[in-house]
Amino acid sequence: MAVATSLKKILIPQAQTICKDIDVGPEAKKCLEAEPDPVTYLNALIEQNLYVDAVRFLARALPKREATWWACLSARSSLNEQSPPELLAALTAAEAWVFSPTEPNRRKSHTAAQAANFDNAMSWAAMAAFWSEGNMAPEDVPAVVPPPDNLSCKAVAGAVMLAAVQTQPDKADEKYVFFIEQAIDIANGGNGKVWQV
Repeated sequence: MAVATSLKKILIPQAQTICKDIDVGPEAKKCLEAEPDPVTYLNALIEQNLYVDAVRFLARALPKREATWWACLSARSSLNEQSPPELLAALTAAEAWVFSPTEPNRRKSHTAAQAANFDNAMSWAAMAAFWSEGNMAPEDVPAVVPPPDNLSCKAVAGAVMLAAVQTQPDKADEKYVFFIEQAIDIANGGNGKVWQV
């Protein structure tokens, strides 16, 4: 079972502030009533098996680059030999942005996500990269349309949740626990590559 003792990269001191612009379920909202810090809140969600809420919370709480890396790790776990090349391309584009968050890499993530059709974790990992910063308008359009601050976290949460349920949905809870352990590692400065038992 995943348990957080610290979340060093999450700098916002109150879980309620982090959750102000994301959707969490009624039980998760109830956990906010005592105005917990992020560690206490996350552990309460885990104890109650509120894994989807924990994913949404971590996707919003982590810095965007770290959150996108988490989406990439989760998405990679659902790739297999039969995965179409477009899925690998979307994931590779998202990873490229994480390693080098440049504007060309961000734009490539968008193109790759569109080619992957949005019905998989890899395309949403790529959208997390695209929505992390910059301008959502096409390059040939003079308007500047910045992404809403909480848009990238929605793509991250989507990627993680799809990775948990698309293959072997009967093992979704087990995968959620593992993905949450990865996020906790990332939140403490690790690379998220923890061993699955």
